[in-house]
Amino acid sequence: MTAQIGYAAMSEQFHPTELVELCRRAEQAGFAGTMAADHFQPWVPQQGHAPFVWNLLTAVGAVTTGDLGPGVTCPSFKMHPALVAQASATLAAMYPGRHWLGLGSGEALNEHVVGGYWPEAPDRLRRMWEAVAIIRKLFSGKEVKHRGEFFTLEKTRLWTLDEAPPIHIATAGPITARRTGREADGIITPGASLDKVAGILAKFAEGAREAGKDPDAMPKVLQLHLSWAPTHEHALANAMTEWPNGGMKFGKGDIRSPYDFEQMAKLVRPEDFEGRLLISADPDAHRAEIQRFIDAGFTHVYLHNVGRNQAEWIDVFAREVLPALRS
Repeated sequence: MTAQIGYAAMSEQFHPTELVELCRRAEQAGFAGTMAADHFQPWVPQQGHAPFVWNLLTAVGAVTTGDLGPGVTCPSFKMHPALVAQASATLAAMYPGRHWLGLGSGEALNEHVVGGYWPEAPDRLRRMWEAVAIIRKLFSGKEVKHRGEFFTLEKTRLWTLDEAPPIHIATAGPITARRTGREADGIITPGASLDKVAGILAKFAEGAREAGKDPDAMPKVLQLHLSWAPTHEHALANAMTEWPNGGMKFGKGDIRSPYDFEQMAKLVRPEDFEGRLLISADPDAHRAEIQRFIDAGFTHVYLHNVGRNQAEWIDVFAREVLPALRS
C-alpha cells in the first residue's frame, strides 16, 4: 500500500472558514486527504478555537476531493454513539468513498463539559468499545436496538446510509491496538519513538490475523506533529507558544480546562520536545523524520505544523518534502 501524506486540520488553532481554505490549499499543493481534530475546547487559550468537527468536515468535503475524517471523535460522553453514527453516515453519503470514522476513548478537556463522573481509562475504553458495537449495528442498515452496560438504543435504524464508512480506532497502547486489529478497519496512533510505534503496529497486526484479516491491507494512520519555520528560533517559538501541550510528558486525559493547561505550559522547556516533536528549519530533516514512519509501516501520515505559518509551510513542504518521500 502506497503511503499517503495528508493534512492535519487543527481546529484548536484556526477559525473554521480559515481552516477550510487551508485544507483546500493543502490538497491543491499535493497533500492527500484531511484529518480534522474534534475538540470542544483548545488545549491552551492561545490556540483560540474549537469548531464542531462535523460542520468543518462537511465544508472541507465540498472544496476538496481527498479522504476526510475526524482525528478523533469520542462516541461515548458528550455525543451518544447513535448521533456519531448518524453524523458519519451522512458525511459518507455526501462524499462517497472518501470518509473514514476515527474513534477514541476521549479526554476530559472535551468530554467533561456535559457533566457527570469522569471515569478511569479502563472504563473509558469499555465505553468506547460498547459505542463501537452500537455504531456497527447502525451501520448494518437494519433496524436495531441495544441495552448494554453504558448505553441504551431503542429500536431504530439509520435512514440515510449509502455506505458504512470504515472505522479506525485511535490508540497508543498495545492491548487496545490488538483489539483494534480484531474489531476495527484501521488504526490511528500519534507520533512516538520508532520502538513504541513498531510495538503498536505489531499488536495491531496480531489482532487482525486473529480475526482472519490481512494487516498489510489495513490502514495504519499516523498523526505527526512538527514545527517548521524559516529559522530554528521561529520554529521553536511556534512550538512553545502555539503547541506547548506537545512538550508535556504526562497523560492529558484527565485535565479539564485550557486554563489549567496554560499554567502547566509555563513549566515546558525547549528540551521537553525532544523525541516528541521535531523542531527544525530544515525541510530535509522533516523529510527524514516522516520517512522513518513510512518505513515503519504507516500507510497514511497526516502532518500538523504547529505554527500559524500554515500557508508558507504547505508551500515549502509541497515543493521540498512531499516529492522526496519514498513509499
